[in-house]
Amino acid sequence: MTTKPNALSWLWLSAAVIALDQLSKWWALQALQPIGVPHPVIPGFLNWTLAFNSGAAFSFLADGAGWQRWFFVLLALVISAVLVGWLARTPRRDWRTALPLGLIVGGAIGNLIDRLHAAHVTDFIHVYFRQWSYPVFNIADCGITVGAVLLIAFGLFAGKPADSVR
Repeated sequence: MTTKPNALSWLWLSAAVIALDQLSKWWALQALQPIGVPHPVIPGFLNWTLAFNSGAAFSFLADGAGWQRWFFVLLALVISAVLVGWLARTPRRDWRTALPLGLIVGGAIGNLIDRLHAAHVTDFIHVYFRQWSYPVFNIADCGITVGAVLLIAFGLFAGKPADSVR
């Protein structure tokens, strides 16, 4: 019995997201003090603004008594394990599945490192326009979001695989 090469090699992308995320957070912690003060990058559109989030997206559960830290740690571990298992069952050539999964795993682990180390996630990217303001986020959040959107888009708009056509 021969085994086909799986997509675990795409974990290099997860490692790249983790490294970029952690380096960018280190920079933000060094360069963007004090907390909450905007540093304009593209005036009227983009600021670097240091913020900490003990919750999830949009500060969901941020006002919890501390239990949410361990809930999100466990959630990140479970999701990452499931997605790595999915990569192990995915053929290496299936980049439309492997690319998004690699991004999501990298983002989940990037934020997991923050939760384990500091009990909160470091955010610093703030996009806004006039009165509209998006919550401050980070590179790990970008990996998770872009990965999820790509996974959905590739799933919705993919044709039948060539090897399944008879």
